[in-house]
Amino acid sequence: MNDAEKKRVRKIIKLLKKNYPEAKIALKYKNLPQLLVAVMLSAQCTDLKINEVTKDLFQKYKSAEDFADADLRTFEKDIRSTGFYKVKARHIKESFEIIVKKYDSKIPPSMDDLIKLPGVARKTANIVLSNAYGIVEGIAVDTHVTRLSQRLNLTHNNYPDKIEQDLMKSIPKKDWFKFTYLLIEHGRQICSAKKPLCNDCLLNKLCPSAFKFN
Repeated sequence: MNDAEKKRVRKIIKLLKKNYPEAKIALKYKNLPQLLVAVMLSAQCTDLKINEVTKDLFQKYKSAEDFADADLRTFEKDIRSTGFYKVKARHIKESFEIIVKKYDSKIPPSMDDLIKLPGVARKTANIVLSNAYGIVEGIAVDTHVTRLSQRLNLTHNNYPDKIEQDLMKSIPKKDWFKFTYLLIEHGRQICSAKKPLCNDCLLNKLCPSAFKFN
């Protein structure tokens, strides 16, 4: 990355931080098992819907043992509205069976251990590690991060793991954790998938994609 690009990236981060000082995880949870479940459920679903579902779900399932011992069919019904509920239910139950048996019911504070759990990829592991343990090993890449990173010309890749590697090269490590939530907020409020509000965007002078959607 040349000096001009480094300067552009620094400006992007500075503007986003100024505009979204409270940017943080939107998922609601009360403990680490619930955090892991909320993130696993959020695949292909909005945080708003997940919080709606988990409001009742987390009254019923509170511990690692609760999720490990859940009746699969009942749990499927409990999370049905999150989409792909059969796969999610199976992955969650299997993951917590492993967590209870292998890790004494504690969410392992290790990227290597987390990504070995069924249904847990780097995005989920990054979110859990950073929010639960303050461990930042990478950048969580969701649909907002993917879309905005591509529009801002921070990556030309389509796969989350490759996008993450590109971002880790261009974003200062001290900003890795915050960067995900800055892009998510900007994606929700301004840079939407179908019709981004380029005229209202604080990054339009720094974004190669600005106005091409108008």
